[in-house]
Amino acid sequence: MSTGHGSGALDADVLVVGGGPVGLAAAIEASAAGFGVLVVEQRSGPIDKACGEGLMPGALAALHRLGVDPVGHDFHGIAYVSATQRVEHRFDGDVGRGVRRTVLHAAMADRVAELRIPVLRGRVGALTQGDGRVRVDWEGGGASAAWVIAADGLHSTVRRLVGCERPPVRAAKRRFGIRRHFEVAPWNDLVEVHWTPDVEAYVTPVDAGSVGVALLGPPHVDFDEALARIPELSRRLAGAAALSSTRGAGPLRQRTTRRVAGRVLLAGDASGYVDALTGEGLRVGFAQARSAVHSIADGDPSRYERAWSRDTRDFRILTSALVAAARSPLRERIVPAAVASPALFGRIVDRLAR
Repeated sequence: MSTGHGSGALDADVLVVGGGPVGLAAAIEASAAGFGVLVVEQRSGPIDKACGEGLMPGALAALHRLGVDPVGHDFHGIAYVSATQRVEHRFDGDVGRGVRRTVLHAAMADRVAELRIPVLRGRVGALTQGDGRVRVDWEGGGASAAWVIAADGLHSTVRRLVGCERPPVRAAKRRFGIRRHFEVAPWNDLVEVHWTPDVEAYVTPVDAGSVGVALLGPPHVDFDEALARIPELSRRLAGAAALSSTRGAGPLRQRTTRRVAGRVLLAGDASGYVDALTGEGLRVGFAQARSAVHSIADGDPSRYERAWSRDTRDFRILTSALVAAARSPLRERIVPAAVASPALFGRIVDRLAR
């Protein structure tokens, strides 16, 4: 990494803003493509996020291709559960893996370190473009790059700086995630999604002795009160020690006007997010990271806009339809419909699992 392009800024071919899983995937992809890469991230240590922590088979395969194999607990399908009904679908020969987000991040950070990709600490505050370069500045430092991949999360600073942010959704439609881990052995090899009148509870086995429970619902959901309204899950977790504090994230839905602004490409949650009802957010994010690097290698950022639409099409269509149903009077019919049409439920799960 050399200096240049003004004010002693570090110089890179590709600057990745955001050191979460999608940002690190983009850095690994760019390094594999032969680019000089620099990552800037404001947080230190393993980065956590309130999420379901289930890697679908497609996400796990993408990690293996990157040289990352995080420790966790394999799962073999998805179950939808209500107070009175249950439907399951097992993947056709594939396997997913429940992995605590901090474990996933540590494994990816180890791979980045192995590839000798520099990671700097800083909160991006300014970004300017000109003469075929992008200058990014943060307190105490800065960098210049030919391209920037912004993977700085739901509340992306870069998305705002380049003018790609759309107005937030109405408060009544905002949904949030909260998560806690419990010391209890997984009781099956599935990710369970428990449906109640107002929240969904994702139960993911993350190792041989613990599960993660992520609740998705409206603002100000009380974790313990919501859990008490799910008798089967409350019974499973009765007496189990909490292994983590309650962690929240949101609002989850974020919208963008476009994914490319000059030499800046948005990936992962920064590029737009619907809702995590279908469980394949990281698989989509890893695909975006790969497509972003391919478009940079071709010198054609417009290719990424098309690839982004392709990579996220199933996610956007299926998740948007499910979110719409979940916010409507049809919500109470979601699990019964899956029970009545198990083949259709299975096809949807398998489609998203890839």
